[in-house]
Amino acid sequence: MPQLINFAHRGASAVCPENTMAAFEKSLELGATGIETDVQMTKDGRLVLIHDETLKRTAGAEGFVKDYTYEELSKLDAGGWFGEAFQGERIPLLEELLELTQSRGTIVNIELKNSSVPYPGLEEKVIEAVNQFKMGDRIVISSFNHYSLLHCKRVDSDIRTGILYMEGLYEPWEYAKRIQADALHAYKKAVLPEWVAEAQRNGVVYHPFTVNDENEMKSLIEAGVAGIITDYPDVLSGLLQTKGV
Repeated sequence: MPQLINFAHRGASAVCPENTMAAFEKSLELGATGIETDVQMTKDGRLVLIHDETLKRTAGAEGFVKDYTYEELSKLDAGGWFGEAFQGERIPLLEELLELTQSRGTIVNIELKNSSVPYPGLEEKVIEAVNQFKMGDRIVISSFNHYSLLHCKRVDSDIRTGILYMEGLYEPWEYAKRIQADALHAYKKAVLPEWVAEAQRNGVVYHPFTVNDENEMKSLIEAGVAGIITDYPDVLSGLLQTKGV
């Protein structure tokens, strides 16, 4: 059985401020073999890692990411909201995460945050950055914007894509074929063992999210998913070691 990918959701986001270099570095210490993150684009076209389209929750500023230059964003505190020890953490660039993981063999799941805010050219810029680091074989691009995923395949047919969705789609592996996707990034409740098996028979794998309950992790491991996205990579790592997966 191939090794299950332990994706740290926005880094080690249970113990560090999400989508910061502190969270990414900590996740690797905790046994993550993959990192999930979110990418958006600044006013001047830089690729930054932040989940929300607005800055208030994690950076304490007003307005949208898209309306700030990278220089302006780099002055914001993206860690203090989580705890005093993290004051001064910055909103990182995608290139910083790729540099961190390039020599480690880590799989990186880049979620394109272009469902609410359109970012023209986001797909091209992300794929260009990935290829500059020669990491195409260790990247999965995901999005709730499935048109964007198909566009990624048209930009680079070798890039792997994952369909994000919440509902119990009918035969999602067939839908994946239609848009040339490689993985199903399904909400954890939209996964059944028989669906995992059928998807595998059709060359499509499951990477469910966001799985923080240990019993749910065990069930999904038994179901044969190829990866699990979690806020607790240390818990998942312990389970995988126990099961020898």
